[in-house]
This record gives sequence, C-alpha cells and structure tokens, in this order.
Amino acid sequence: MLLEVSTLTEIPGFESEQAAAHQSPWLNKPASSLLATARNCQQLAVHLNADSFHVFFLVSHGETCRLIPATDTDAPGITQISKDLTSRGSESFALAIDEATQPLWWSSDDRIRPLTEEARHWAFEISPPSGAPHGVAFPVGLEHGRSGAIVFAGDAITVDENRLCEAHARCFSLFENVALHRAPDYAKLPSLSKRELECLRLTADGLTSDDIASALGLSVHTANQYLTNSTHKLNAVNRIHAVAKALRCGLIG
Repeated sequence: MLLEVSTLTEIPGFESEQAAAHQSPWLNKPASSLLATARNCQQLAVHLNADSFHVFFLVSHGETCRLIPATDTDAPGITQISKDLTSRGSESFALAIDEATQPLWWSSDDRIRPLTEEARHWAFEISPPSGAPHGVAFPVGLEHGRSGAIVFAGDAITVDENRLCEAHARCFSLFENVALHRAPDYAKLPSLSKRELECLRLTADGLTSDDIASALGLSVHTANQYLTNSTHKLNAVNRIHAVAKALRCGLIG
C-alpha cells in the first residue's frame, strides 16, 4: 500500500532551509542553518500536536548503544526530556532506535494513543522510555552511516497514516541538516570494546585499578591495559581525561 505524501512546506510557518539562508545575513554559516532546521522541527511538532521535539545522534560502541542530544525545543539549550532519554538506564530505548526502520510509538496511558488505528499498522509499539510518557520516534539514517532519531513528545499527539509517512520522510531531511551543522565529537572516535567501556565506567564511579580488577574478575595488569587502550583510542592524555571525553561523548553514563 502506497501512502500519498504531501509537501510539508505547506504547513503554515514551515520554512525551507534554503529560503531561510537567502533571507539571513549569516548565509552559509552553520548556526543559521541549524536554527532554521530547529524552527522547521518545531513546526513539524506543531503539525503533529506534539509539545516538543528532540533530535538525537545514535552511537554504538562495543555492545552498547547511546543517544546523544543534538538539538531540541529548547535550542540552543537541552530539555529535561532529552536528558532523560539519554541518561544511564535509557539503553533499551537507544537499542530500539538502533534496531528500528519504522516509526516507534508509546504511551503510558491506555486511553491515550498518539497514532490512529490505521497508522499503528505502520509503526511499532515500545515501552514508554523515562521522561516521555507519550510520544513517537522516527529512526533516521544517512548514506555515510550516521544515524539517529527525531522524537516528538506530548499527550495530545495525533498522527494518522498519511501524516506518519509525511513526517518520517521529512525527518530524514531535517536530520541531514542537523548532522551537517552539528557533527558530534563521537563521529571521530574509534570503537571501544565492552571491557574498555566497563573499565572507563568504573573509573568514572571512583574505583581504582585494584577495585576494577576485583569487580570484573581481571588481573590488575589486564584492567590497567584496558584503561591504557581506551586512553589511546580516545586520544586522551591520561585515564581521567579519557573518562571526561567518554562522558562528554555519551559513551558512558
């Protein structure tokens, strides 16, 4: 079944990035384009009756997946919802995004359904993530491998099947513009193994090499080697610097 896709530039107030650039004295500067994209995300949120939008990059290291906030309704700040969706303990939501190709939806109240019955045939229901009781997430990806999601949250979201298709198509374009102008630091980082991430996480919790070795059933030498490897991979000067970079890039919570 093919769904008819209309042009979302017909939404009142919806602005093309190209038009915004031509009207702006900051032509071709990333901040201007990112701001125009954020405005378009907000207009799409209004179109879906959502209270807020949240754009995330997805990063996988070893066997872990994390979402990294890129921009949201409070741009240039970050909302509490974005912080909650990327906090420690939100790995299941990130994993659902990583494995999905179709839209995801959720609701903590059986009386509230963000999608119509017809639209739910084109989406997958997941458990409500922390911080967003009701919402819809659109997984997105680019040709060069960068991926993520645009999330819309709110208890009044109303999306039918045509609007679902329209919104998902538009999210790919919006995400491409966000990725172009806000490339995350993690994009340049090599992959860290599960053990390297575990050792960094325990170091962040204040454990010594002896403590880490005991907790993971390793020798002290092996624990130190994992920390040395991760420090080199992150191009850090020492393990404390490595922990700081890993925290900033969302590799550890």
